[in-house]
Amino acid sequence: MPRITFIEPDGTVRLVDAEPHESAMQAAKRNGVDGIIGECGGSCICATCHCHVDEAWLDRVGPAGDIEADLLEFEAADVRPESRLACQIQITEALDGLVLHVAGRSR
Repeated sequence: MPRITFIEPDGTVRLVDAEPHESAMQAAKRNGVDGIIGECGGSCICATCHCHVDEAWLDRVGPAGDIEADLLEFEAADVRPESRLACQIQITEALDGLVLHVAGRSR
């Protein structure tokens, strides 16, 4: 079972066991990670699961797609090159150990 490290906005580190093929948002919500709200349920329309992918994981996670990038640009605060929506990161065994920094709240 892949494990994700979420670093919450206040610096709290949360280790979460994720199911393969669920999204990072689903794993975070199931485990009560602070700052991952997921108001849209993973439909890529709200940006309330905005996170920053740790630099060591950028290549494996990959960049945001066009729709996700547009949503981040218009709806999220503190957008950076490593910004992603947790609902769009599908967990696989290759992402075991992934580190995500939960971003501040959306606008």
